[in-house]
Amino acid sequence: MSEEKFTKYERARMIGARGLQIGMGAPFLVKVTEEDLKAIGYNPIEIAKREFEAGVLPITVRRPMPEPAKAE
Repeated sequence: MSEEKFTKYERARMIGARGLQIGMGAPFLVKVTEEDLKAIGYNPIEIAKREFEAGVLPITVRRPMPEPAKAE
């Protein structure tokens, strides 16, 4: 993952959105063994956290930049 840092709100939003996708049947983007799935109780949020930590989350963050001041 790049050096880009996310706020706790961005992180929560990305993991929650990806967890929802996984819960609806999206394929995993990280290798998860059957034992790992049993250990985490088949929780899609935990799988999304692993994807986030691996840096493979297919979600981007767009931050609005302030408009430059106009000279009069």
